[in-house]
Amino acid sequence: MGPESGISIPSPPRNPSSLSWVNLSRNLILAYQSLGVVYGDLSTSPLYVYSSTFIGNLQDHQNEDAIFGAFSLIFWTLTLIPLLKYVFIMLGADDSGEGGTFALYSLLCRHAKFSLLPNQQAADEELSAYKYGPSMQVATGSPLKRFLEKHKTLRTALLVVVLFGASMVIGDGVLTPAISVLSSVSGLQVTEKKLASGEIVVLACVILVGLFALQHFGTRRVAFMFAPIVIIWLVSIFSIGLYNIIFWNPKIVRAISPYYIIKFFRETGKDGWFSLGGILLSVTGTEAMFADLGHFTALSIRLAFAFVVYPCLVVQYMGQAAFLSRNPQKVLNSFYDSIPGPVFWPIFVIATLATIVGSQAIITATFSLIKQCHALGCFPRVKVVHTSKHIRGQIYIPEINWILMILTLAITIGFRSTTLIGNAYGLACITVMFITTFLMALVVTFVWQKSVLLAAMFLVFFWFSEGVYLSSALMKVPQGGWVPLVLSVIFMLVMYIWHYGTRKKYNFDLHNKVSLKWLLGLGPSLGIVRVPGIGLIYSELATGVPAIFSHFVTNLPAFHKVLVFVCVKSVPVPYVSPEERFLIGRVCPRPYRMYRCIVRYGYKDIQRDDGDFEERLIQSIAEFIQMEAGDAQFCSSESSSYDGRLAVISSRTIQSSSSLIVTEREDCDGIESIQSSKSLMLQSLRSAYPDDENPGVRRRHVRFEVAASPGMDTGVREELMDLIEAKEAGVAYIMGHSYVKARRSSSYLKKLVIDMGYSFLRKNCRGPSVALNIPHINLIEVGMIYYV
Repeated sequence: MGPESGISIPSPPRNPSSLSWVNLSRNLILAYQSLGVVYGDLSTSPLYVYSSTFIGNLQDHQNEDAIFGAFSLIFWTLTLIPLLKYVFIMLGADDSGEGGTFALYSLLCRHAKFSLLPNQQAADEELSAYKYGPSMQVATGSPLKRFLEKHKTLRTALLVVVLFGASMVIGDGVLTPAISVLSSVSGLQVTEKKLASGEIVVLACVILVGLFALQHFGTRRVAFMFAPIVIIWLVSIFSIGLYNIIFWNPKIVRAISPYYIIKFFRETGKDGWFSLGGILLSVTGTEAMFADLGHFTALSIRLAFAFVVYPCLVVQYMGQAAFLSRNPQKVLNSFYDSIPGPVFWPIFVIATLATIVGSQAIITATFSLIKQCHALGCFPRVKVVHTSKHIRGQIYIPEINWILMILTLAITIGFRSTTLIGNAYGLACITVMFITTFLMALVVTFVWQKSVLLAAMFLVFFWFSEGVYLSSALMKVPQGGWVPLVLSVIFMLVMYIWHYGTRKKYNFDLHNKVSLKWLLGLGPSLGIVRVPGIGLIYSELATGVPAIFSHFVTNLPAFHKVLVFVCVKSVPVPYVSPEERFLIGRVCPRPYRMYRCIVRYGYKDIQRDDGDFEERLIQSIAEFIQMEAGDAQFCSSESSSYDGRLAVISSRTIQSSSSLIVTEREDCDGIESIQSSKSLMLQSLRSAYPDDENPGVRRRHVRFEVAASPGMDTGVREELMDLIEAKEAGVAYIMGHSYVKARRSSSYLKKLVIDMGYSFLRKNCRGPSVALNIPHINLIEVGMIYYV
C-alpha cells in the first residue's frame, strides 16, 4: 500500500510521554479509526492467498502436509515482516510524525547532503521541523557518509531507487482494486446459480467504475463507515476461522511450528519455492502501517495490529488450512467454500464492502504520493483538488484518477484471474518492502547514528527474508509479474525526465542571472519608467535576479514601482509552519524598492488558495522594512551583500507589532468601493457586467494604513507609504513562459529527453500559474527560450 491514504483523521500529539489514561484512551480511539484506513488491504488478503499459492506448481501437492506447511509459512511471514519489522522497528523511524518512503528519504537528505533539489538554502536548516533526533554534527566524520556525499552518481542512484519504489506504489494503486474486487465477487461462482467467468468480470468492472467515479467526493463523507466495516469483517473471518479449526481439523494448531516449513520444502522442493509468490500475498498492504503513520500514532497502529488484526488473520488462515486439509479439491475458492451456508450472503456482502474500503485507501494513497513527488520536483504539475477544508491530507487528482481507472479495468479484463493479478501484485509489494529495508538501514546509520554493523545486520536479515520472496516473485514475471515492472518503468521515466529537465532549467537560470552591478548601474529608476503598482516576478531562483527580468526590461519600457521577486519552493520536511513560511529580504538598496520573498512548503503541505496571499505578503514586507531599520546588521552600506540576506517574518510578530493598520470590509455587489488608481473605465465595465455566475458573492477588501508612530524614521514611513500606494494601484504577476530546448552540441539521448520527453510533459501538464493559483486576469507572461 502507498505512502498516505489521505483519510479524515485528526492529527494527534506525537509520542505521548506517559501511558496516562487520557493518552491511552486517545490511542485506543485512534487504533479503532486506523482499522478502517490502514488495514483494509491487509485484512482482505485471505480472499485469495491459498488459491494463489496452490493453483499452478502445487497442483500435485494438495495434501495435508503441504497445506500445513503453507499455513506455517503464512504465520511466520506475518510474524517477521508486519510484526517484527514494521510494528517494532519501522514505526520508530518517523519524520516529525510522518511515515513512508519519502519520509525516510527526507530524513536522509537532512542528515546528509543527498538531496538533488537545486534551490536549498542554509536558512532551511533553521526550520523547527528540520531538526530531528541527536545532533546532526556527530556523524559528520563518517567515511560512508563522506563517500556517498562526494559522488553525485550515488546520490542520483539513491533518488532513482526512491522513485522506483514510488512507481511500484502507483502500480499497487492499479493492482489492488483489481485483485480485491475481482476476488470478492468471485464468491458468486460457488453459489447455486453459478455465474460465468465473463459475468464475474463485468460485475467487477461495474464496481470499479463506480469506485473511481466517486473519488471526487473525497473520503470524509464515508470515512465514518470504514472502521465499522473492517471490524465486522475481522470479527467475521475470526469466527469462521475458529469454527473451521474446531469443526474440520484442530491439529492445524501444530503447524505454528517452523518444523512444518521444513517438511513443506522437503516435499515440494522447487515447486514450493515457486509458490512463495502466493504466500507473499498474505502481507500485501503491510507498508500502510508505516506509510499512514502521519494520521495516527505509532502506539495506536501497534495496538490495532497486535491485538486485533494479527490474531484475526492468524485464526482465519489457520481455519482455511483446516478446511483445506479435509477438502483439498476446493482450493480454487477456498475462502467462500469454507463459509458455513447460513452466513454465506452476509459474509459475501461484507467482503465486497471491505475490498472497496481497501481499494479506496490505496487510491487516495496514490494521490498523496504523486503530490509528494511533485513537491520534490519529480512529477509534472497536475490539478490537486482538496476534498476537505479542514483535513489537509485529503486530496483528489482527476487526471491520475482516470488513468488509474483505465489501467485497472484493462488489467481486470485482460487477466480475468486473481492468480495472474496476484503474481503482479506480489512483486509490486515485495519490491516496495525491499526498498524500504534499504532506506531504513541508511536511516539507522545516518539518522539514528548507530553503528554500521547494526545497520548491516538489519539489512542482511530482512533482505534475506524478503529476498527469498522477491526471487520467487521474479520467476512469475512471464505469468503477469511483468505488469508492475512495465508500469514502474513508465512512471519512473516520467518522473526522472521531469526531474532532469527541471534541474537543467534551474541551472540555466542560475548561470544566466542578471548582474547586480548592472542593475545598480541603472539607478533606482532602472533606466525606465516606474509605473504605479506592485510587480510580483515569479522565479525558481532563491538568490539573484532571474534572466526573465532583463528580458522584460529589454522589451518593455516600463516596470512597476515596487518589485518583489517571489520564489515558491519545497523543502525536505513534511510541513512548514505558517510562522516560518515567509523569508523576506531586499535585492537592492532602499530607493530601488526591490524585495525578495521566498515561500517555503513541506513535501506534504497543501498550497491552498486562501485569497489573502497579497495581504500577507504586504504585511511581511512592511514588517521587514521596520525590522531592518532597527537592526544594524541590515543597515550595512555594502550593496553587494544585499541579496541573500533574508529574515523569517512570523505571522505572530506581524499581529503583535505591525507598522500597518489593516481594515477589512466585504461587499455583496462585487463592485470596488475603495478608490484607487485603477481606470474608471474598468470600474464602469465591472458595474455594467456583474459576475453572473456568482451573484451576491462577498468580496473581501483589505486596506492598509501606516500606524501613527512619532518615533518612526522618515525613510521608513516614506517606504511604507510607497508600498501601500503600490498595493492600492494593483498587483501584477509576472512569469516566464519558457520553451526548453537542448543545445545543438548535446548528445542524441539528451535531445531526445529534453526536446521530446520533457517538452511533451510541459505541454500536457498544468501551467505554473494554475499550480500557484495565480489570478489569470493579473498575469503577465514573458516568453523565453532556454537552451540547456
